[in-house]
Amino acid sequence: MRFELIDRVVERSDDRIKAVKAVTNAEEYLADHFPGFPVLPGVMMLETLVQAGRLLVGPLLDGQGPMVLVLVRNIRYGNMVKPGQCLEVEVTVRKQQGSRFDLQGEGKVDGQVAVQGRFSLDTLEAILS
Repeated sequence: MRFELIDRVVERSDDRIKAVKAVTNAEEYLADHFPGFPVLPGVMMLETLVQAGRLLVGPLLDGQGPMVLVLVRNIRYGNMVKPGQCLEVEVTVRKQQGSRFDLQGEGKVDGQVAVQGRFSLDTLEAILS
């Protein structure tokens, strides 16, 4: 199963992207997280940051292969994201070393931080070599 979490890109530059994930009751994983009190799981908030990061840095590598998550640091969670709300994410490039990108991400709902932290993406080819 493939989860496409980014609903739209709001803004993009060479080193920063802003995107939105709208959370709806139609998302299957919400039925189990938590029954009677659905909230977007933390791992899905992180995955939203990762997908935004891939949209940001993927074009810079000009088809060198899929970008995979290689490191997560200092992830902190704040507010919950419920159906009917939008998770607004912003990801910036902190550093690039070859095909590896160190990124900083933050996701907010109604102006309040829901997720923030640092993570790194690299090409699958670079990891396997």
